[in-house]
Amino acid sequence: MRCYPTNETVDAVIIGTGAGGSPIMARLAKAGLKVVALEAGNYWNPVADFSTDEIDQNKLFWPHERLSAGQDPLAFGRNNSGIGVGGSTLHYTAYTPRPQPDNFALKTDFGLGEDWPLQYVDLEAYYDELEQNLGISGPAVYPWGPARKTSYPLPPLALNTAAQLMERGCKPLGIKTSPAANAALSAAYFQEHIGWRNACTNRGFCQAGCTTGAKASMDVTLVPVAIHFGAEVRPNAFVTEIIKNKSGEIEAIVYRKDGQEEKQLCKNVFLCAGAVETPRLLLINGLANSSGQVGKNFMANTGLQVWGEFDELLDPWIGIPGGLISEAMHRPVDADFAGGYLIQSIGVMPVTYASQLARATGVWGEELRERMKAYKNVAGINMQGDCLPYEHNYLELSDELDDMGLPKPRIHFTNGENENRMMAHAKKVMEDIWKNAGASHLWTMDRNAHTIGTCRMGNDPERNVVDKNGQSFDIPNLYIADNSIFPSALSANPSLTIMALSYRIADAFLKGLG
Repeated sequence: MRCYPTNETVDAVIIGTGAGGSPIMARLAKAGLKVVALEAGNYWNPVADFSTDEIDQNKLFWPHERLSAGQDPLAFGRNNSGIGVGGSTLHYTAYTPRPQPDNFALKTDFGLGEDWPLQYVDLEAYYDELEQNLGISGPAVYPWGPARKTSYPLPPLALNTAAQLMERGCKPLGIKTSPAANAALSAAYFQEHIGWRNACTNRGFCQAGCTTGAKASMDVTLVPVAIHFGAEVRPNAFVTEIIKNKSGEIEAIVYRKDGQEEKQLCKNVFLCAGAVETPRLLLINGLANSSGQVGKNFMANTGLQVWGEFDELLDPWIGIPGGLISEAMHRPVDADFAGGYLIQSIGVMPVTYASQLARATGVWGEELRERMKAYKNVAGINMQGDCLPYEHNYLELSDELDDMGLPKPRIHFTNGENENRMMAHAKKVMEDIWKNAGASHLWTMDRNAHTIGTCRMGNDPERNVVDKNGQSFDIPNLYIADNSIFPSALSANPSLTIMALSYRIADAFLKGLG
């Protein structure tokens, strides 16, 4: 890997190497630019460092405390933040559905929320490119949304038991289902500049890190491409300061590595640290906030889960966690809410299941032990739905300091009436599905997933932090490319859209260079 001196002014510093940072890193490096990516965590070796062990997987989650507030305080950690080269893609479950075109125009359609400053067609070519490059497994014909210009390059992964049960429960209700799109290989796949990647082995511990490279996490896909073209990845580099010159542009990034403070000179900065760390870094440094919108408009997808016990042995950890999907509730005809949701089957690892069962139902001790005897017979489904931006949901800096001596972020979150109505609708639908599939002892887990918003993009600099190309309205050589710039939550898992948006921002930047 090429290494740049810290006193050399590189073309771009990228902060974060997840779904936002890695596509930009690959794009800019391929264009011949001098690129340095700073990652707060380790550069893991999947074969040596990832294990089929849920306790061991904790090293993949953001280690510094985040404070939760509001009526529906969020549990931060394993479902919404990552650390290490690859970021949250190291432990994401690899669901990669596309949002539908009307997802980008929520306010136009319902008078609530925000429209995006771009449309589905602006990202469509990037969705196509990513699905081919990453080797997405999916059905030959996907029944929702616009017809694809190119089919998924690989057939769907085998349905795990939860997916089979969801399919069984949906049929009598007339709810259409389909094998899901997953960023995991159903067969060996050749990726340019990398070589052959191995097929999924159905190990099922995707959230503990993929040991074979079958899952398209950034560390085994776009990061190697970026390195091939001359980018440098600096692990264990925790960014603390962004330095501006006299003209108001960024000239250097300060970070801590191996207990020492270092400074990298640069011409441009791409901030891709996620919807918590991106605004926190800007607020700590007092940057890019003339609109007063940094940290505002925080969102988290509605993600209620329904679990049940079945007579048959299910072994719920085996296979890709999310095998089946339904977008039949994308815009339900009987909805009393704006937006919509999709439904997904979910596999689960044992410690995760025990933790969720205890949190949701309050069982503990011997009662929890007794309930866990049914673990091999449980299966779950969940929703992935819209969440509106509200003034009462926001991120701020607290007075408490974390292990790095920096202010801890405090995230205020309360579901609005729209989210509560949506979750009530989804709960009934999913309970009906599970009852038709033969479930007993049903229980639900109220939850929201993903961190979204806080540095919204838009056309009005008084209401937004960046424009539609991710460029700061305040600082011309600062760009943001992660889920913090989403104007709405989308009723689809965000990873694929983060990557597509990152590609688009990189291309707009390169076009501006001439």
